[in-house]
Amino acid sequence: MPPSRVTQADVARLAGVSQATVSLVLNGEAERVGAGTRQRVLDAISRTGYSANPVAQRLARGRNGIVGVFAYEPVFPRGGGDFYHPFLVGIETAAERCGSDLLLFTSAPVEGGRRRLSGQVRSHLRVTDGCVLLGRAEDKAELVELINDGFPFVFVGRRELPGNAELPYVGADYVGATREVVELLLGLGHERIGFVGETSGRESLLDRLAGYRAAMRAAGLRPTSFDSAELTADEIVDLAADNHLTGLVLAESQLAGAVRDAAAARGLDVPGDLSIAVLGQPEVPVADDPLAWTGFRIPRERMGEEALNLLVELIGSDTRPAEMHRLLPCRVERGES
Repeated sequence: MPPSRVTQADVARLAGVSQATVSLVLNGEAERVGAGTRQRVLDAISRTGYSANPVAQRLARGRNGIVGVFAYEPVFPRGGGDFYHPFLVGIETAAERCGSDLLLFTSAPVEGGRRRLSGQVRSHLRVTDGCVLLGRAEDKAELVELINDGFPFVFVGRRELPGNAELPYVGADYVGATREVVELLLGLGHERIGFVGETSGRESLLDRLAGYRAAMRAAGLRPTSFDSAELTADEIVDLAADNHLTGLVLAESQLAGAVRDAAAARGLDVPGDLSIAVLGQPEVPVADDPLAWTGFRIPRERMGEEALNLLVELIGSDTRPAEMHRLLPCRVERGES
């Protein structure tokens, strides 16, 4: 039969104090008791091997100190790429700093490459004080429902919701970063620069396109954009040649290697005949290509960290934080492409 668990009452009895005094010491309010009393309590804890129940302590203060992490797609890598890892590193770093525990929600089945934040899974969120959400395939109706429920959460990535619902998020400044990349190409003498990216409602793609158009129009030049969802790499290079483009900015970094190879097959040198910039470099070389691509790096780790920080602000205050929408700058890098 296992030995009985040591309780606060046992510690109080050994130290010759009340349970309330033991609780003050455990909750970091030792300044309300004398130094000698505090030491007696600490000695009693050491002698008995008492271990406080952190969940009980937190619940007594109205919270449990657990924050959730929910991703619409699986977050653990199954191949060479690892898109989510930096986000999770940042979330963990901030959670350690503020003394919170993390709970990763994985019970929702993946259907069509996406998890649903509804039904039983949504009720599970209530185990936590709040949740960080991330993913590319979110259901915006589900997010509106969470807001209407008053459940604290922060999305990693800029998101706009129907009906102008106020969604807290931490994202990357794709507009500013893309504009800076295009200005870099303009500074090198390019005047005919094309944008290649999927035409979709995703905010990250819309922001990149907006930054591209702003830079081209500010330079008095005509924007030229192509929907990559409808095109092969060879067709992209054909369109670049047909439109006499000397530069391309690619919204999807995974296209870079294929487009460069397609250009080489046509006898075009990169960057001699066609300069290519990538709007958001991965943390590993594109398709294991050692070429240093011109473009920008997304501050994924910082985004995760700031998302957790914003969530803690939402949980710990009765008033809304001053900045519910936070965009972080990307680092532009001039490479060899």
